[in-house]
Amino acid sequence: MVDIFSSHAIFSFMDGSSGYNQIKMAQEDERNTTFRTPIRIFCYKVMPFGLKNAGATYQRAMTRIFDDLIHNQVECYIDDLVVKSKVKEAHLYDLRVVFERLRRYDLKMNPLKCTFGVTSGKFLGFVVRHRGIEIDPVKIEAILDIPYPKSLTQLRSLEGRLAYIRRFISNLSGRCQPFSILAKKDTKFVWDEKCKNAFDDIKQFLSNPPVLATPVPGKPLILYTASVDESLGASLAQVNNKGKENALYYLSRRLLPTEI
Repeated sequence: MVDIFSSHAIFSFMDGSSGYNQIKMAQEDERNTTFRTPIRIFCYKVMPFGLKNAGATYQRAMTRIFDDLIHNQVECYIDDLVVKSKVKEAHLYDLRVVFERLRRYDLKMNPLKCTFGVTSGKFLGFVVRHRGIEIDPVKIEAILDIPYPKSLTQLRSLEGRLAYIRRFISNLSGRCQPFSILAKKDTKFVWDEKCKNAFDDIKQFLSNPPVLATPVPGKPLILYTASVDESLGASLAQVNNKGKENALYYLSRRLLPTEI
């Protein structure tokens, strides 16, 4: 979903007002949301927050409402809605189409969380713009500010943050190789010099992260592969219309014991 954005020139970001509360409950299901108060017994007539399937239900509704617009003028993830246009001149028309659809289904947006006619913005934890996709600076800052882990739980938290942006980091599995020893069963957690150097190397890389471009249709792709001690790495690249080679994706994995 995020990859499609970088081929567009202008965006408008919108956020649903009161989110799930805009979806009406089926009358036969209202009794299942009953709750007691000192005054009387009430039930929800709209979908409340906290239901296990609330997110999936809202996403299904948005998909049906914007069915023919999704991946063309619109991208939506639950209550986050983005209107995108490849040329600035067409953006007002695209917004009009979306607003008419919202009005038809009586969906409301929160004006305090809407941004219109911008060339970049945040979506699903990434910064999207015409030239490519970038990591949200807030997420980078959060990793750069993390102290050295002192327990396996803290290490798992760090690895989770890195896994979310792994597509931006070349050979992440190889860079994290020293951490794998600490994750083994019955191993005492000792943050040694190798772990320290590996973490510092990742922080150094993230201090100047790459911008990932979107593939240009019709142009050949370039695949680079690399093999190091206990991991495999690959990167996908492409030469753009200006003759410059752009990175599209980074991928890596650790080798299994039987593969070493």
